[in-house]
This record gives sequence, C-alpha cells and structure tokens, in this order.
Amino acid sequence: MNDQSPPKRLTAADFDQELLDLYDYYAHGKITKREFIDRAGKWAVGGLTAAAILSTLAPNYALAQQVAEDAPEIQGQDIIYPSPNGTGDITAYLVRPTEIDARRPPAAVLVVHENRGLNPYIRDVVRRLAKAGFVAMGPDGLSSLGGYPGSDDTGRDMQRTLDGTALLNDFFAGFEYLKSLDGTNGKVGATGFCYGGGVVNKLAVAYPEMGAGVPFYGAAPDSAQVAQIEAPLMIQLAALDQRINAMWPAYHKALEENGKRYEAHIYPGVNHGFHNDTTPRYDAAAAQLAEQRMIAWFRTYLAG
Repeated sequence: MNDQSPPKRLTAADFDQELLDLYDYYAHGKITKREFIDRAGKWAVGGLTAAAILSTLAPNYALAQQVAEDAPEIQGQDIIYPSPNGTGDITAYLVRPTEIDARRPPAAVLVVHENRGLNPYIRDVVRRLAKAGFVAMGPDGLSSLGGYPGSDDTGRDMQRTLDGTALLNDFFAGFEYLKSLDGTNGKVGATGFCYGGGVVNKLAVAYPEMGAGVPFYGAAPDSAQVAQIEAPLMIQLAALDQRINAMWPAYHKALEENGKRYEAHIYPGVNHGFHNDTTPRYDAAAAQLAEQRMIAWFRTYLAG
C-alpha cells in the first residue's frame, strides 16, 4: 500500500515577503528574468536554486480548475469579433448558461486577462461567471500574435510587444460586441485582473453606460477622468500590493469628490494576484470572498 501524502501545495506563507515582492516586479516586467535570478540568489539555500524558486512561484495550471469545460450548466465556444481600431480580429472565449429564461435574459460580463494573454485561469473565471448565470466572454489580447502560447512567460513577452492603445481598443471592441450580442438583457459589466483590472477602470471612464465594474488590483485611472465614470465599481485590492495600492489614495479621493457609487475591499495579509488559484500567492479565503462579492455586485447592478 502506498500511504504517501500528496506534495504540500505552497502558499505565500512559505516565502519571504521580499521575495514575493521581487517576483511581482518580474511578473510585471519591471525586472528581467536574469535580474530576478541574480537577486533571488540569497534565498537559494540547501540545494535550492534561484531558477527553482522562480519555477515554484510561477503559475501551475494543473493545480486548479473550478469549472470544467464540459460542465452541464454551461456551453462555451471560441468566437472571433472585429477590432477595427485595435490589432485586428480577436479570438475570445464566450460561455453562456445552458438554461436561460427568455423572459429574463442574462446580462453579459467581459473578463479581461492579466499581462500574458487568455490563459487557463482566466478561461476558468469566464466559466465561473457563466455558471453564476451571466453570458461571459474573455478576449485574447494576443490574438494578432497567434493567441496565448501556452506559457505565461512567453505570453508576457508577447503582450509587451503590442501597441498599448491598440490592445486597449481590442478590449473596448469586446465590450461593444457584448453590448450588441443577442440573447442578453443589454447590460454589460466587466471584471479584470492585474493588467485587466486597469482595463476595467479605463472601460468605466470610456463607457458611462457600463453596467458595473469589478477591477482586481488594477492600475487606477487618471483622477481627472473619474468624473466621467457612471458605472458602480467594486474595487478589489490586496493589502500587501504596494505597487498598485500606491495609486489608491488619489483614486479614492476622486471617487469621493465626484460622488461615485463604489465599494473598496482591501484584503489583509494577501498579495497581488491573490485570486489566481494557480500560484502560491493564491489565498483561498480572500479569493472566494472576493468572487462572492463580485457575483453579488453584478447581480445587483446588471439585473434586467
């Protein structure tokens, strides 16, 4: 009999916070892989190499899938929509609830990925929202380069080569596609993570008609543009995320001064990326609470 326990899943508590912050800089292109390995060397002890440390911090998509592609409650497909002001035709993952009441059609939610393309984690988030009763769509910002390459490191490098304005317009075009999509109630919300959280904030500025937004640890918009926001926003932040949180005081002040509808949740003791269940930075309690709050927010403001 083999009574060996499965390997322990690593969490943020297994790493020094300085190392987690260093990984955040690497993951967002602030330092190179070589710089990370050089600076992470002081944690490489007992035969553990800096390269191995990087590997343990990187996403492992075998760890998590919360909603299977063939789950009976949903039906998904890859579609293509035009982005004339962006990078061209965009491939997106569109998932609908299987059972829809024609008298009360569902709202739509755009899901914007991190800085690395439409990876398996974001596709799973799309399915979770469809299972919760929304028509959900996750565009692949790397469509013009052949799509998500199967590696987050490669995807991050690819996304960095794209024109930022064109890429943003690809997600704007996705929002407009959902606005005109048959079988919905005409209301569109948006959520996004990391880079995608910043896109949600930009969508709120550009589209006053947006039904609701839930940005996760995304860059704040220019304070002067906050007056243009009409969508109710639920802003989800990680208490240990110094880089993004440095933008929050000015954003908070602008939201208050302009009388905007918003909630802000800053989850204690967690890092940037805490919702991503494929990395050690994942915090199950905070992620599940944040997702419950997100779904409740959309149900409140996107109802027909």
